[in-house]
Amino acid sequence: MPELPEVETIVRGLAKTVTGQRIAEVRIETPRSVVNDLPGDFTELLCGETIAGVTRRAKFIVLSLASGCTLTVHLRMTGRLIVERAPAEDPYARVRLRFQNGGWLRFSDMRKFGRMRLTTDGLWAAGLGDEPLDPAFTPRRLAGLLAGRRGPIKSLLLDQHVIAGVGNIYACEALFQAGIHPARRADSLSKARVERLHRALIRVLEHAIAMRGTSVEHYVDAEGLEGGFQNNLAVYGREGLSCLRCHAPVKRVTIGQRGTFYCPRCQR
Repeated sequence: MPELPEVETIVRGLAKTVTGQRIAEVRIETPRSVVNDLPGDFTELLCGETIAGVTRRAKFIVLSLASGCTLTVHLRMTGRLIVERAPAEDPYARVRLRFQNGGWLRFSDMRKFGRMRLTTDGLWAAGLGDEPLDPAFTPRRLAGLLAGRRGPIKSLLLDQHVIAGVGNIYACEALFQAGIHPARRADSLSKARVERLHRALIRVLEHAIAMRGTSVEHYVDAEGLEGGFQNNLAVYGREGLSCLRCHAPVKRVTIGQRGTFYCPRCQR
């Protein structure tokens, strides 16, 4: 699933290319369940709208429309949003938007889990936790989020109601950079470890954004290009390979039903 760096990369690409574009045509290809309707028809409501801006909230892509409505996209596991000059042949295309001044925006999804939601209040992405790249997300704030939580720190990092946008890849990488075992109880971290985790999380996310995301499976950006952070992964996906820091073999365990990669020597 695209995580915060991938979604942020897509949003920055879309902001440059579709902001100010007027939607002249909306094509919904099977299944129609990828979209919802306000009272009325999705295609009729969206056709004629102008995209006023593109932002991100957690793993959601938020297209603000001139009418005040919001088109929110969640890519889920295999979704893609790609800007193109002409509609490309794609068996996984679900929704296509044609712009009045030329060009298309294609929403594709191999596994059909992705969704587009047209709302008047933008609340489809409500109930989410802190944005880790927000200035308000300080070490002190992180310590407050960890207080009283007895579950594994890895599970807490993945809880979108606590910290929004972090997924499996960057949770593993941040914990490695901070030298914290992923199964450690969240509320057992000392002040020094909380500060180390905070620094590691911010550093990993910002580095991944600079590298335009991680392409380990299906992710491509709004231009259809792969990211580059997969070449910088220290533990994720490296089970059995030597730790880049201490050369011990990287291990994989399951925490919260998610495959978790860590170094048993660096993350005791």
